[in-house]
Amino acid sequence: MAWRIGETLSDGRCRAASAERNRDPILAVLARVLPERGLVFEIGSGTGQHIVHFARALSKLVWQPSDVDAELRRSVSAWIAQERLTNVREPVPLDVHQREWPVTEADAIICINVLHVAPWATTPALFAGAARVLASGGVLYLYGPYRRGGRHIAPSNERFDAELRAFDPQWGVRDLEDVQRAASSGGFALSEVTDMAANNLSVVFRKTVIASG
Repeated sequence: MAWRIGETLSDGRCRAASAERNRDPILAVLARVLPERGLVFEIGSGTGQHIVHFARALSKLVWQPSDVDAELRRSVSAWIAQERLTNVREPVPLDVHQREWPVTEADAIICINVLHVAPWATTPALFAGAARVLASGGVLYLYGPYRRGGRHIAPSNERFDAELRAFDPQWGVRDLEDVQRAASSGGFALSEVTDMAANNLSVVFRKTVIASG
């Protein structure tokens, strides 16, 4: 299972306290930047707490969760069943490095707390895949800790970065400028950056070009 996921309930739902803390601030940004209608593809849905919360509040949207981890996909399914939501599809397996994604078209993509718990190669792979899925102007929303100008924005992020790299040397808090360069290479432009709680950032990119292949 994914790193530091929290507790597992008797019905198969996993629950992370951090997801409950940050879901409303994230929702406030999503309500502003996502389209009113359409399909939102979540990459790395984790426990499923986020997507059911967002789907309940933004009920005109259809939500497609995904995760590479089978146990987490079961947790997402359990959350969907528990909340009785009809606008959330069953989770699909996704490894962003694969050329073929299970979702070929979406109106927006969200990816929360993923890039720092994955090798750097995940970042350009994410943008390459998103470019194939989104139409021009489509939103790609990222959330998590980032460095800016090569520096951590808070001592707590520096400690977190060290903890991540001790767990896996390929992990770590990414430089926002590096992520922005990967986005530009993939045909995305930075739209906005919003400071969030616990020294995280909401980062919104929009697709600017038609994917070439």
